[in-house]
Amino acid sequence: MTLPNLFLMLLALVAGMSFVTQQAVNANLRAEIGSAWWAGFFSYLGGTVVMLAMILIQKEPLLAPQAAMRSSWWSWGGGLFGAIYIAISILLVPRLGVFTVVALIVIGQLTTSLFFDHFGLLNVPLQPVNLTRIVGALFLVAGAILIRW
Repeated sequence: MTLPNLFLMLLALVAGMSFVTQQAVNANLRAEIGSAWWAGFFSYLGGTVVMLAMILIQKEPLLAPQAAMRSSWWSWGGGLFGAIYIAISILLVPRLGVFTVVALIVIGQLTTSLFFDHFGLLNVPLQPVNLTRIVGALFLVAGAILIRW
């Protein structure tokens, strides 16, 4: 394993740690202010501020209208799916706990990833499903069942 690959893998672990922390922080904000929807709004607002800061720090040029016009309409829908994920997480963490919610989210992510890879959905490179991937997904489902048992 090369050093750059190890660094990228560590970054992925940090992203996972951030993901779990976000679950707990959002659920905590919901409990404190009494609204899942306001908690989700402020979660997105914080993310928007950080992304805007990165645009300014990196001195990104303004988005060219031509680039926006070349993109597909569905490529602009990421925020919608993020809102669905955040809302469901905020509602479920207090009821099921962070560990169970994250386990179920990971199962949803990985099983959906199998379909995206296998069929090349949304321009994802084709990577056919094989027995190893299916067995791995089944182990995840078994793990989630054991977590709540």
